[in-house]
Amino acid sequence: MSLAEGVVQILEEYADKQGFARVKTVWLEIGRLSNVEVDSMRFCFEAVCRGTLAEGAQLEVIETPGRGYCLDCFQSVEHNARFDPCPLCSGYKVQATEGTEMRVKELEVE
Repeated sequence: MSLAEGVVQILEEYADKQGFARVKTVWLEIGRLSNVEVDSMRFCFEAVCRGTLAEGAQLEVIETPGRGYCLDCFQSVEHNARFDPCPLCSGYKVQATEGTEMRVKELEVE
């Protein structure tokens, strides 16, 4: 819930700076390794938007792949979950390098 509230706060800050009154669509980029449950984010986003400039806004989620660096085989690898083993050597010392973020990518506003 707090992540969805943070997104709405970002939208309100953008509205103050750029002078728009309503948000119609939000494109939210969520990394596969960010530990954000997409269905929960959709539900919470709809709930926290009530009574705000984003009420009724459509949430479009862009999932980005995860990548990590294996400290056992010294390779950069695609990684689907934080604590999965390296797909190359099966070692568990994989440090996430991409796909850990969540950010507002684009807005459609009025």
